[in-house]
Amino acid sequence: MTRLGIPAMSLVVLVGVSGSGKSTFAAHKFGPHETLSSDAFRALVSNDQNDQSATEAAFDALRYVAAKRLAAGLLTVIDATNVQPAARKSFVDLAKAHDVLPVAIVLDVPAAVAVERNAERPDRDFGAHVVRRQHDQLRRSLRFLGKEGFRRIHVLDSVDAIADAEIVREPLLTDRRDERGPFDAIGDVHGCRAELETLLDRLGYQVLRDPDGRAVDARHPDGRRAIFLGDLVDRGPDVPGVLRLAMGMVRAGNALAVPGNHEEKLLRALDGKSPAMTHGLAESLTQLAAETPEFREEVRAFCRGLVSHLILDEGRLVVAHAGLKEAYHGRASGRVRAFALYGDTTGESDEFGLPVRLPWAEDYRGSAVVLYGHTPTPQVAWVNNTACLDTGCVFGGELSAMRYPEREVVSVPAEQVWFEPVRPLQPPPPEEREAGVLRIDDVLGAHIVETTTHGRIGVRAENAAGALEVMARWAVDPRWLLHLPPTMSPPATSSIPGYLEHPHEAFSAYRSEGVGSVIAEEKHMGSRAIVLAARDPDRFGAPPGWRGIIHTRTGRRFFSAAVEAEVLEGVHAALDASGILAELESDWVLLDAEIVPWSVKAGDLIRDLYASVGAAATAALPAAVAALESAAGRGVDVSELLDRTQRRAANSFAYQDAYRRYAADDEVQIAPFQVLASEARTYATQDHSWHLAIADRLVAADPGLFRTTARRMVDLSNEDSVADAVAWWEELTAAGGEGIVVKPHANLVRAARGLVLPGIKVRGREYLRIIYGPDYTEVSHLARLRDRSLGHKRSMAAREYSLGLEALERVVRREPLWRVHQAVFAILAMESEPVDPRL
Repeated sequence: MTRLGIPAMSLVVLVGVSGSGKSTFAAHKFGPHETLSSDAFRALVSNDQNDQSATEAAFDALRYVAAKRLAAGLLTVIDATNVQPAARKSFVDLAKAHDVLPVAIVLDVPAAVAVERNAERPDRDFGAHVVRRQHDQLRRSLRFLGKEGFRRIHVLDSVDAIADAEIVREPLLTDRRDERGPFDAIGDVHGCRAELETLLDRLGYQVLRDPDGRAVDARHPDGRRAIFLGDLVDRGPDVPGVLRLAMGMVRAGNALAVPGNHEEKLLRALDGKSPAMTHGLAESLTQLAAETPEFREEVRAFCRGLVSHLILDEGRLVVAHAGLKEAYHGRASGRVRAFALYGDTTGESDEFGLPVRLPWAEDYRGSAVVLYGHTPTPQVAWVNNTACLDTGCVFGGELSAMRYPEREVVSVPAEQVWFEPVRPLQPPPPEEREAGVLRIDDVLGAHIVETTTHGRIGVRAENAAGALEVMARWAVDPRWLLHLPPTMSPPATSSIPGYLEHPHEAFSAYRSEGVGSVIAEEKHMGSRAIVLAARDPDRFGAPPGWRGIIHTRTGRRFFSAAVEAEVLEGVHAALDASGILAELESDWVLLDAEIVPWSVKAGDLIRDLYASVGAAATAALPAAVAALESAAGRGVDVSELLDRTQRRAANSFAYQDAYRRYAADDEVQIAPFQVLASEARTYATQDHSWHLAIADRLVAADPGLFRTTARRMVDLSNEDSVADAVAWWEELTAAGGEGIVVKPHANLVRAARGLVLPGIKVRGREYLRIIYGPDYTEVSHLARLRDRSLGHKRSMAAREYSLGLEALERVVRREPLWRVHQAVFAILAMESEPVDPRL
């Protein structure tokens, strides 16, 4: 009997021609739900398992189900011919995407056997030439399967070999769940042998020595075992001594070990490669050069045999050098190993030249305890069921261990500073302060804000100074300033004659990001506002009777106190009537909205700027036209000047018509379009149909106070759907509307390059006349205006969007006020960045 070892968590791809016996093999060797058959999926999508026209749809469905199984950690078997490299590649990619190992089992029966079997089946009406072609493809593929990415390959080259095969499910090397401890996890040793021996003694281990007095093993009388969390080597005074002791303990079964990034680098050097001789590697190689070749080979084998992480105690304990997020526990791939060795990095360097690491532990929500090292900290602290045990012994700190399951920390001080740290080991202790107290150095000067969706976002010192003045002089109370909306980018400049912006460019931008469905929402000609409606003033440190706040996109109060109180009463009444707060299980809600008409906030701008320009132009230009017409009547050749002046006069009246539409003295209305947050959660992952349905319920409850937002769903793969949306935009803007905002229907969307922009505004041709001036539609002006740089605007929009999401998450997590304010402040600071205000 042939034993075929396969990882217990893997994607098994059966490879064989039609008639090779794959389905029979799968039925006999695997569980009833583990095999996904291409024939079965053809039947599911077409009612005929032999309908080759349904193959593409069948494989789409098959890969979808396979992905769900792999995400759940279930072994999955693919029953299809898979004789072509392209077919196999999609499954190798699927395995990599879910961090499981791809395995190929090849059923290589003689072509004649397969032809004979197919002839016996009435539903297989293809000729023998098809089987022979498949057989040729399979034979050509055999020697390339390893290069294609399959980690294990089993070839069964006869009918008997297939029948006699036995599947043996093997746990991954990382799976040590049956080892329950108790354990003593030890942080980064970095060649500090003396401190390691002292720590082991403190933990109760008995150190064993060879005849030369060197420590070669350590045993605990109660059967406890040590776990070395990596970085045994480099920087310290006795790297060989540490390795000799650790390797002896592992060999004797008294310790476990995982690799650190320093072992990884040392291994490359011992393999004859040329890594950079930095961060203590040169010292390690110098010390090892004094040892015997046999010892160096033992070190090389030890480092090579370490696996990325270990799952222990029935899955209740995970150890990895740099930590491991929950999605990677028990998985196997290059990126899992990279995370375990190096952590979650941005690819950037900090001011000390060290990698910028993302705080993965702050987002960890797993039930398993994760113990790790890698990043020196002054002391061991728990963060969401994780603990970093690297307390910087080699830098003069301490060598620390965690007793598990007791969670007791044991530390010994370093004998001296063995290696000067690049980054200071002991940061100044954080100043104790009340949760609601703000401090100017939280936001002043150049600083970094950590976000979960965009990583580290920098704020320039000069921008922070400008934002500080706005916050100090005009902004609402920081306790109620939970969010500022991001700036919004227009689309790429249109090439359509007469247009600067057009929906086609917005649709194209999202299509290029892989977004298939978008929603086009009417862009109200109003002023952006954030509405906080709250029933419990104590939640926000407000005085009795406080009902919320309405503020502008720069944090200033939108209305006078009296008008605000009246509007908020209407908002609360509509929330009560619609039952929205009860549905959200909250006594407060934060809404993103437009308040119309525009003249509520922009009345002075319309009167003092637009109206004065319009009045001057409509008074002067018709008079100039009359004078030029008189001159032409006397025979003076002024035709070119007359034509240009007539066009300018017409443009001035069009300009006047454009701004007058927004100078109406209508009743104030709120047009909400997104629910930002409530006590329970944030809502960036709810699609926009959900958000607008909430808004529609408010409109239904009080149509006088609330205004609906018209919208169109757009399928970007459907030309008719796109054409309908464009026609709607043309109709909307021709009637005086400002334009539309195009958004991914799913709302929060991640692509390979990061978050997709949350919205792209597409303004109408006549509205842009207000922005760019009466004559902007002239051919010469349009040609000049088309050369507009959008990169910075888009970058600002993406960063402000992530900061806004971060602020909301911190509010919902009830983090201290200064943490919320830090993210909100950064958005306002970015508004000071130099960018064309017309964008």
